[in-house]
Amino acid sequence: MNTKFYLIALFLVLNITSCKKEKTFTEFEFADKPVALACKNANSKLYNEALYSFENDILNFYGKGNKSLLTAYSQFVRLSVFNRANYKEIASEHTLKVFEALKEDTELWDLNNPKSHLNYNSDLMHCISQNIINQDLKTTLNALLSTNSMSPKLFGTPLATSYSLTLSDKYLAAYVAFDLFYAKLFDVDFTQVEKEKPKVDFNITK
Repeated sequence: MNTKFYLIALFLVLNITSCKKEKTFTEFEFADKPVALACKNANSKLYNEALYSFENDILNFYGKGNKSLLTAYSQFVRLSVFNRANYKEIASEHTLKVFEALKEDTELWDLNNPKSHLNYNSDLMHCISQNIINQDLKTTLNALLSTNSMSPKLFGTPLATSYSLTLSDKYLAAYVAFDLFYAKLFDVDFTQVEKEKPKVDFNITK
């Protein structure tokens, strides 16, 4: 009798745990876009959504005049490598929802790494490193990963001169999105609202 009771209890615990893990993201806005990332053992559908949402954000923020994704990548990569991008202003409401879903993927992140919160040993990073088209960048990235010396600044130097490749190589674009954007969002306080500066009326004299 006790054995039967414990088996039922174990089943219920496992079922509840499974339900919690299966909490999935459903608010896809870019599901009609072509599949940019095809990675095994990874949440490819969510990762694709994250990439397209990121590109939409930088296009709206940096490409306001000419709506050029190339220009947007140029400015974003240059600023983000030196941690000077305005992540709070760039990230849209939808992107923040995607980010909340990404945070549930604990294998994707390494919050104890001071260089980057992206887990360089994750399935996604392995997929990116194996599929980048440009051989020079691919060799550099894999060399940094294999020697445990990978960081946004070290890879950012060759990337800054090759940002145009992100338009045709979505695995390289994914690196930019996840390491130079989503990983940075962990350090941004989106709950803090900047106080509006008081307006000064210079027509009023003391």
